[in-house]
Amino acid sequence: MAVQLNHTIVEARDREATAKFLTEILGLPDPVPYGPFLVVQTSNEVSLDVVGADGPVHPQHYAFLVSDAEFDSIFERITARGLEYWADPFGQEPGRINHHDGGRGVYWNDPNGHRLEIITKPYGG
Repeated sequence: MAVQLNHTIVEARDREATAKFLTEILGLPDPVPYGPFLVVQTSNEVSLDVVGADGPVHPQHYAFLVSDAEFDSIFERITARGLEYWADPFGQEPGRINHHDGGRGVYWNDPNGHRLEIITKPYGG
């Protein structure tokens, strides 16, 4: 069996609000409880397991490969919510998307400061 990423843990100040934010913005199914986690399932069988943090949240970066139609839908939800977004991971190009590798990409933050990204083409591809 080839090595595959199965899940990652996403720390949150409010796990319910964070899981809801992720599923609504990304257009994913409702999260499913599993022990202390709310599991947000992606279409490639990798899950984001959202857990409440007792202390400070350590922001991470999560990138999602999406189709052009999914990009349009997600980007529409980002702008409809009035969320800040950037063309780059460092926030130096506000209000823009990028066109790396002939695709489109954009970055924004979740309520915990995690930097989220959607791309329509894999990097280097």
